[in-house]
Amino acid sequence: MTDDLIRRGLSRRGLLQTTAGLIGGTVLPAMPAFAEDKPAIGSYPAGVSGSTAFIGISVPRTGTYAVQGEDELKGYQLAIEHINEGHELIKKISPKTSKGVLGKELKFGVADSAAKPNEAVQAQQRFISENKAIMITGGTSSAVAVALNKLAQREHVIFVCGISGSNDTTGKDCVRYGFRQNFFGQTAAAAIGPVMVKEFGKGKKAAYLTPDYTYGHTVTKSMQDFLASAGWTTVTNQVAPLGAPDYSSYLLNVANSGADVLINVNWGHDAVLSTQQAKQFGVLDKMKLVVPYQVPFIARETGGLMQGVYAATDYWWTIEDKFPLARMFNEAFEKKYGYKPEWGAENSYVSFAHWARMCEEAGSFNPPDVIKAYEKGETIPSLVGDVHYRPEDHQCIRPVIIVKGKQQKDMKNKEDWYDVVEIVPGEGLMQKPDAFGCHLGDYT
Repeated sequence: MTDDLIRRGLSRRGLLQTTAGLIGGTVLPAMPAFAEDKPAIGSYPAGVSGSTAFIGISVPRTGTYAVQGEDELKGYQLAIEHINEGHELIKKISPKTSKGVLGKELKFGVADSAAKPNEAVQAQQRFISENKAIMITGGTSSAVAVALNKLAQREHVIFVCGISGSNDTTGKDCVRYGFRQNFFGQTAAAAIGPVMVKEFGKGKKAAYLTPDYTYGHTVTKSMQDFLASAGWTTVTNQVAPLGAPDYSSYLLNVANSGADVLINVNWGHDAVLSTQQAKQFGVLDKMKLVVPYQVPFIARETGGLMQGVYAATDYWWTIEDKFPLARMFNEAFEKKYGYKPEWGAENSYVSFAHWARMCEEAGSFNPPDVIKAYEKGETIPSLVGDVHYRPEDHQCIRPVIIVKGKQQKDMKNKEDWYDVVEIVPGEGLMQKPDAFGCHLGDYT
């Protein structure tokens, strides 16, 4: 997949067809099978029988999560470029990487999921069937991530989740063939909850704006459960569909609820739109705003409405002062794309680099071997310090970053939107591996 194809903005079907025409032939040449004495499973060994390995990527390029999808995609593209050239940053994360993964050049195809599970599954099924994808990745919508979990388990092709905030992704919907690097509802609540109680006090009344799907419901419940321990109550929980164009009816109920704090669980463009409308309806004049799971770009898109607002996030570029690998990533990303990376790009880059590491550690693309490399639970580098994956649910144990929106007068440059309040270690934030019903499936 070349950058000019992506820039031309082809339709999903057209992009898939073009990708298949350009790359499909190189992925499945008439060459001897990959030299390993292991049984065939999923797309292995057919997908790595030549000099290349194909990756299927599905991100929302249209719809309410499109901005995040593009940022996520840029992280994937940079990771693949760095892996193929044996970049210094990749070597810091995956020391055995030389050029490519196990010496094979990575090729990839991109599909627009539009944050719709069916679209994502159909696209990835094509990548598996037609291009023999050895790994699939993407997400952004947790509903998409859960659907791709199921596809990965059924097809025995590893799914490395780019973004998903639902507890269920490594909870009740976990699979042996799925892995998640980013933080989620439970960890968001456990990280930002103490900050909220310290800032606003105990016994407060909260109003929630919740997107009506697995991400929204699990984040809201996690926040409610944590804050209840400090005597907080929920006076209203307004549940709106993904991509709602108008939040007026929901915000009217919030405005009349008597809440002290508005907890906006919406994400992407939905978070921008609902926050802007909350300001227009005077809600933000009556109560404080908290965004427990957010992408930093919301500060730019809402025109300063995040000033003084607490939020939890996976990554903010100013942590480069603490983490050398973050600085390397920021510099490489900004040089290529012209702006500071958001956490979607960080998630996708690190997730991809970790997969490359596990293949190298396993010495094979054989899915059970790669899975078992993850399940060793070894401490490995990331852009936010050392992390590890839990063997019981395939969740990465990583920190959550609490930020507070800067006042405009305090911004040092046009992208200096936040102060980092705290970097909360992941180990103490997460529930027990089986608390959300995770039961990993079989290897074969």
